Amino acid sequence: MSQLPKCPECGSEYTYEDRGLFVCPECGHEWSAAKEAQSPAEGVVAKDANGNLLQDGDSVTVIKDLKVKGASNPIKQGTKVKNIRLVEGDHNIDCKVDGFGPMKLKSEFVKKL
Repeated sequence: MSQLPKCPECGSEYTYEDRGLFVCPECGHEWSAAKEAQSPAEGVVAKDANGNLLQDGDSVTVIKDLKVKGASNPIKQGTKVKNIRLVEGDHNIDCKVDGFGPMKLKSEFVKKL
């Protein structure tokens, strides 16, 4: 007998499979079996401008000037950012940029060092 995953909503272990979906009888939540198979275990997956995988704690370089709301100067191309943290969302890098403070960046505008 195969091991079925626990319900992601309530954590119930009494899930069953029905026509390609996993179903929880306790809370009624349904989710795709295909989605369960391809979901990454480590969480957020982000790639830099060159397609390299980024990880928490990496150092990156900004590849183009980025305008910052409320600041008179942009973040210049070539600015190094150390110790990034990956988060969910459109701006998927949380970091602290010297001279600007904490901010979020898009991974498409950086490259891994």
